[in-house]
Amino acid sequence: MSSSAGRSIEVDLLRGIVLIAIAVDHISTSVLSHAMLHNYAYCDAAEVFVFLGGYASASGYTNIAARQGEWAARRRFLKRAWEIYRAYLLTAALMLACGAVVARLPIAQQLVTETGWPQFAHRPLQSLAEIAVLRRQPFLSAVLPMYLLYALSISLVVPFARRLPVVFFATSLAVWLGAPWLAASLPGVADWPFNPFAWQLLFMLGLLCRLHPVPTQMQTSGVGRALTGAAFALALAFTFVKVCIDTHPSPGYMKQNLASVRIVSFLALAWLCAQAVRLGWLRTLAERVPALVTIGKQGLVCFVGGTVVSIVVDSAVRLAHADTNVFARALGDVVAIGSLWMLARFATTRRDRAPMIAPAAQLVRVQADARSMRGRRER
Repeated sequence: MSSSAGRSIEVDLLRGIVLIAIAVDHISTSVLSHAMLHNYAYCDAAEVFVFLGGYASASGYTNIAARQGEWAARRRFLKRAWEIYRAYLLTAALMLACGAVVARLPIAQQLVTETGWPQFAHRPLQSLAEIAVLRRQPFLSAVLPMYLLYALSISLVVPFARRLPVVFFATSLAVWLGAPWLAASLPGVADWPFNPFAWQLLFMLGLLCRLHPVPTQMQTSGVGRALTGAAFALALAFTFVKVCIDTHPSPGYMKQNLASVRIVSFLALAWLCAQAVRLGWLRTLAERVPALVTIGKQGLVCFVGGTVVSIVVDSAVRLAHADTNVFARALGDVVAIGSLWMLARFATTRRDRAPMIAPAAQLVRVQADARSMRGRRER
């Protein structure tokens, strides 16, 4: 990835693609989901999302620290952790609300169970308490508690990774190896859909790639070309196995604890993607499809909004009894992607207006104070 200061357009592009993949993957009637990564590799959008999260977090921390100092960077990521926690609570509330609505519709009730609405309706106070302390995570909100923990750890792990990258990687690898036992030692964590002790390995790999990028000379050397050939061969082999042999989804524990085959599959694709970045292919794509970049820049907003979009589109197609209508299912995908883009545009416009509104509001207050002082003098 680009290691220059500021945002990377390639990272924003990939994050935009991943956010769309997450949304359509959770639409059971989606046509586009058949083209998504999980059908052709032993990893899916989750691995990409977590890896990019580590990369972007390291970039953000180092940029703020360079401009304003380490304390400013630490404060920013403490604030970021609070933002993620609020987004998690909002997503959980939206999932429960969607479950309450879908429960009244004449469609399959599996989605209702996944949202957690039946448990909440039975024991609302206990459910609220469990959600607040991260013990129970309603449908599609499960990745955010993991991100919350990683945001809180950034001020510790970035200096460690910057000074001792080999020791840092060895520590992260050891934590991944012991992830099932570490999760079992903490109340409730063993039940998380994403074991944070396991998934931290990909987050930390993303962080290391930002702090210690692989030199271009190495990528173009004989060793680099050999790695590219091996990555391509692995990717093809995994595709063949997924399409022709192992057509059933892997058991949930393989994803929960980030099985080694998922890591190998992801790393092969990540290396090939890095070569596409080096050759400028992803930058060209980003410049030609700016809508994807816009979605990627509003990651948290589009993730939360995408959870609702997935449920609404899925329910609408089922209500219309269009499960077998390819055109209607494809239209649902278009609506989902368009909704994410509009949400990203709205969030971008609101963010861009904020710096202009704040000085104007401050000016109004100053003028009001001045008029008040003149009034007191006249009296």
